[in-house]
Amino acid sequence: MSDFRTKCLDRSLLVGTFSAIPHPVAIEVMAQAAPDFICIDWEHAQIGRERIEDLVRAADVHAVPAIVRVPGHAPEAIAAVLDAGASGVLVPRVSTAEQARAAVSATRYPPIGNRGVGPGRAAGYGYRIPTYLAKANETLVLAIQVETAEGLANIEEIVAVDGVDLIFIGPGDLSVSIDALGPAGHEKLDQAIGAITSAALNTGRAVGIFRPSPDDIGRWRGAGISFFILASDTMFLGTAVSGNLAAARKAGSSS
Repeated sequence: MSDFRTKCLDRSLLVGTFSAIPHPVAIEVMAQAAPDFICIDWEHAQIGRERIEDLVRAADVHAVPAIVRVPGHAPEAIAAVLDAGASGVLVPRVSTAEQARAAVSATRYPPIGNRGVGPGRAAGYGYRIPTYLAKANETLVLAIQVETAEGLANIEEIVAVDGVDLIFIGPGDLSVSIDALGPAGHEKLDQAIGAITSAALNTGRAVGIFRPSPDDIGRWRGAGISFFILASDTMFLGTAVSGNLAAARKAGSSS
């Protein structure tokens, strides 16, 4: 089992970030900041399938695990990122146990799942297929994202699906789906997050969540969440630029 998957399953504190900039340089810059992992966001960023392998390779240069959030549930998309050498996959909008089982099937080789064997980068472009097959089911991380009212209603059945390593909570979409937007919805959203977290922990699953800033990570860590995707490269870039411009203008106006 890979060290990364072991840490996920052991619920060690892991803090990574989304990568939305479709260039290996951005991955390398982020990797040199020493995150525990990078999640390449194929779902919401302007990243094409043909670019995934370059981005995963850039993370590998710095020995930072790269997982990929795929655009949907298509087995072909899941296979593509794993064949490219990703350390795992984050499958969005999983709202039923059936969808969770489909994600397991697409991620794992037989006899656990039905992932097809291919000569991709992960298997040495065909030269190391037996070696890769022997370890893939034990080393790849499968995280499924629960972010809908339907997923919340079905959470007990979802977390019971064998083969899922981590339940990842998407607070943004979840807040929209359960009508818990804005300050008035904070309590309702927190209750939903708590319900998902408790169900997952009770069945031995690790739990992750997206946070736009580190301000409340201690709070959610205390609730049992161990896997955090903190902001994104674009968010960090915007915050740093804004903060430094403001500091420069303040310094310039006081001179």
